[in-house]
Amino acid sequence: MLETLDHIVVAAEDIDSAERQAVSLLGRTPAWAGRHSALGTRNAVFRLANTAIELVAPDGEGPGADALRQWLEGQRAPGLMGLVFGTPNAAAETQRLREAGLSPSDPSPGLAQDERSGAFRRFNQATLPVEETHGVRLSLIEDLTETELIPPSLPVASEEAVVSRVDHVVVQTSDPERALDLYGARLGLRLALDRSFEKRGVRLLFFRVGGLTVEVASRLAKSPAAEDTGLGHADHLWGVAYQVVDIDQAYRRMAEAGFELTSIRDGHKPGTRVFSVRGDPLGIPTLVIEPVAD
Repeated sequence: MLETLDHIVVAAEDIDSAERQAVSLLGRTPAWAGRHSALGTRNAVFRLANTAIELVAPDGEGPGADALRQWLEGQRAPGLMGLVFGTPNAAAETQRLREAGLSPSDPSPGLAQDERSGAFRRFNQATLPVEETHGVRLSLIEDLTETELIPPSLPVASEEAVVSRVDHVVVQTSDPERALDLYGARLGLRLALDRSFEKRGVRLLFFRVGGLTVEVASRLAKSPAAEDTGLGHADHLWGVAYQVVDIDQAYRRMAEAGFELTSIRDGHKPGTRVFSVRGDPLGIPTLVIEPVAD
């Protein structure tokens, strides 16, 4: 099965600039920075408690560089590019997905090197056709390397003031029933919520995996905003919500780092507090959440 959201892929034009912005936003240093020589890409990985954020930029020539440049130069822009789910057995999982009616590629071996430590990471990875995922780039990975080679990203401030984990990642869809079939019936993610919020004009589907939520959002047909989603037929990755231990300390740290922030407000979930980061850092609409205290 798909046990985790191994990492979230963020496309960047320049890896060094994106890395600096990510350090300021997350309050953590990258756990890994290197190259995929065979693909022609550079990357920087920020490992959080429940997933990782991988920044990827073109570097020379290769199939990965070509795909990134096409993404960046076309109708896309820097920002969320894909979700990579973790599995303990890529071969078995691709077979299960085929039996569920999907057409993943055969798992292929991958190799990446961390330029700072010299360590290598080996993995098997398979991708799903975007025609079957309705426009969202989804893939799965089997990690063959000890997790100690990619340690948690170190904080640059107190643990209370830095990002600890991803709360949820948002997918926008024009067809929630289609999303239920893909993420629930075929991918096998656990559906934790299916609810319409009339006042907000939105229907939300929460799929839980590896201690976070893939939130699929769609406008209600009778909502005034329903005709202005810009979604067309395809789904697309939209935003990320991060958790912090102390939202007041996180707010001060991000403000001092130069981010423009909304005021802190109560979240939709009772007991939570949130604020938004204006300007879409890394090209991503971003929310910061202080969860309900234990």
